[in-house]
Amino acid sequence: MDKIRFGVFGLWRGEAFVQVINTFKDSAVLVSVCDRLEDRCKQAISICEKAGVTGVKCFSDFDSFIDSGLDVVVLCNNFHMHAPYAIRALKKGIHVISECTTGSTIKECVELCRVVEETGCKYMIAENYPFTNSKLEMARLCREGYLGIIQYAEGEYNHPSDESELRYLTPYQYHWRAWMPRTYYVTHSMGPLMYMTNSMPVTVNARAVHSPQLQQFEDFRPNYDSMGMMFCMMDNGALFRFSGSSDLPTPSGYRVVGERGSAECGRLVPPGQVYAHYNHWQIPEGMSRTQTYNPVKTEVMRKAENFGHGGGDYYIIYNMIEALLHDTPYFFDVYKGAAMSATAIYGWRSVINDGKTYHIPDFSNEEERKKVEDDDLTPFPKEDGSGITLPCSTMDAKKQGYNIGI
Repeated sequence: MDKIRFGVFGLWRGEAFVQVINTFKDSAVLVSVCDRLEDRCKQAISICEKAGVTGVKCFSDFDSFIDSGLDVVVLCNNFHMHAPYAIRALKKGIHVISECTTGSTIKECVELCRVVEETGCKYMIAENYPFTNSKLEMARLCREGYLGIIQYAEGEYNHPSDESELRYLTPYQYHWRAWMPRTYYVTHSMGPLMYMTNSMPVTVNARAVHSPQLQQFEDFRPNYDSMGMMFCMMDNGALFRFSGSSDLPTPSGYRVVGERGSAECGRLVPPGQVYAHYNHWQIPEGMSRTQTYNPVKTEVMRKAENFGHGGGDYYIIYNMIEALLHDTPYFFDVYKGAAMSATAIYGWRSVINDGKTYHIPDFSNEEERKKVEDDDLTPFPKEDGSGITLPCSTMDAKKQGYNIGI
């Protein structure tokens, strides 16, 4: 294969990937971008020209965009609308990087898995949080056995916002952020734990917490919950606890605990560093019982850290290029993406059904997919406000008669 031809759809978030793609001059080329706003397209072209990249085409229509000679499309459109666009690209023989979530309904997850199998194209969920230096080091400790058999892990992604930021992030009445339940944005908290421990969720149950402080913004955001917390039994026998996107005034953080020791980053650990702790009778050779340290950086780490999300954005493009040029395996395939989406979706069902435990389907298994293939319940409205079939907050759920155990 000559240079891999990339296209980026949605330039509010996608601008970061435009910058990354332009650095892979020997192996990749940005062919086209697509956004309904002309100013964003102009900005992307300006970024390319400053990087010495010319000839990039601009589109406002998705179908014309994917007919512009692409090998890979990076989907950076609205959170809950990735699956339909991914399917359209896959059916054209185009590989897909989906920036946020695999599917907003179980039905979409099933359909997407089937199309990936039918087309043979590569599909990657662009979960970037595992690929910071500290989390990569935690993954190494897990995978090389330093911590022993993993028994417990926790992850929190916290993003508190004041009114001005909330209004900026919610530009119109039926924007997805205004209607997203607190369990739905789960990839940044769950994804790193899955990556570190090489595990998949089997069951989920969850709770959420109402926030009177957020309720004051009811004129433009009907979701008044501050956080949702999920508990998963994993296929390696471990218990995971993690949030969705929480509005809590505390740093994000991650912790993994095995039979021999534990490791964590974020929260009270200095940025970029890892804290490791071992049983006093099981201290690995050359290490101390407790230590806080900066991970040794690989060449890829050093290149990546100049880009967004602690270098994670770089790894997304790097992993797809390596997969296409060298058939290198990557972690976040369509089945793991669907499992994360299903955890988010069933996590919310658990919240509004008094903490009921739900089974996470094995999306690589057609028999399990058939059982849930018609499940299209959603809290997200269409552009005209119609189509909502689930409440988006605990308060809304209580008003509709759901049992949330309070």
